[in-house]
Amino acid sequence: MRRVFAEMTRRPSTLLALLLILVVVLSALGAPWLAPFAPDDQPFDGLSLEGAPLAPGAKYWLGTDTLGRDLLSRLLFGARTSLVIGLVANGVAVVIGMLVGTVAGYSGGMFGGALMRFTDLMMAFPALLLAIVLAALLHPSLWIVAMVIALVNWVQVARVVYTETRGLAERDFILAERSLGAGHGRILFRHIAPHLMPTAIVYGTLGIATTVLLEATLSFLGVGVQPPQPSWGNIIFESQSYFQAAPWLVFIPGAVILATALSFNLVGDTLRDLLDPTQRGRG
Repeated sequence: MRRVFAEMTRRPSTLLALLLILVVVLSALGAPWLAPFAPDDQPFDGLSLEGAPLAPGAKYWLGTDTLGRDLLSRLLFGARTSLVIGLVANGVAVVIGMLVGTVAGYSGGMFGGALMRFTDLMMAFPALLLAIVLAALLHPSLWIVAMVIALVNWVQVARVVYTETRGLAERDFILAERSLGAGHGRILFRHIAPHLMPTAIVYGTLGIATTVLLEATLSFLGVGVQPPQPSWGNIIFESQSYFQAAPWLVFIPGAVILATALSFNLVGDTLRDLLDPTQRGRG
């Protein structure tokens, strides 16, 4: 891991992405101390005399929203929501995908085939549409949204892990372990699982970007995290009617979402190049 981290820091784009991720994480953790206002505070001078949001200025660095709340404070607290959902939802998705893919690939036969046909069935549904339906059926909240996203994002991991496990199960060292009488648990945890860890790390990183974008999309459509709890998606959703009069209310949260997703994608791509032996030497 030290070698991987050293290699990542030698790449300027990846180093910049790591710094941006660090800034977002520290901002989310330090939101109660960094935010100049509480996210739901509505100062008496937060709107103009005409009732319009205030442009960025000395007191409100990023301006105010349609209710006079400080946009910077809401972005900082919204980072906590988006990152919690990104980490929890993607973590659960990776665990489910690893479990299904490993069991299906190792067991094979009708049971493994049935698991993968179910995975294919889940892949046939558009992820966004399925997430909207599930979120609409359940009462949207932070944890419900995280679980909904996890339930639609595990299939890609399962498919990749299944293919890798099928290849590993036929390797000579696995066959030798079986001939020596090793149990299924020992083979899975001592020999197959370590070979799958690079895949888990790569998809665990790449999936955070997808999860953050999906959460923002659901919140923008009104079936994600519900106000007054701030998230980057519902900040844009609440401000879309002021797109022309106060464009900073849409552009600034959109730029934050874009920068965060791009940073996680860059880090994930670099990890894939370094950890996946099939990718080394390409490009």
